[in-house]
Amino acid sequence: QVQLVESGGGLVQPGGSLRLACAASGYTFSKYAMTWYRRAPGKEREPVATISTGGSSTNYADSVKGRFTISRDNAKNTAYLQMDFLKPEDTAVYFCGVLGYWGQGTQVTVSS
Repeated sequence: QVQLVESGGGLVQPGGSLRLACAASGYTFSKYAMTWYRRAPGKEREPVATISTGGSSTNYADSVKGRFTISRDNAKNTAYLQMDFLKPEDTAVYFCGVLGYWGQGTQVTVSS
């Protein structure tokens, strides 16, 4: 059974940083791309960043390009999302998703 567990969210001031982690189990982690999504209050869930199986290829939403970095450690079955220069509009629940499965999400709140 696929399980995804996100962690690392919290409250941060504008301009600050957070690093999210997504621990995966129940499937062969290294064989599938991973995507981070977010759902802001009152909005639809949207993809934020995707990383290929080996980590050599990444894609980002325009709204986070240059500020967020996705990475993965296949030895640890874990994906990461480094978020820098955070803005209030980045406030959302962040999820990782693969094969139609989702974690419970981790709340990120950017506020002074």
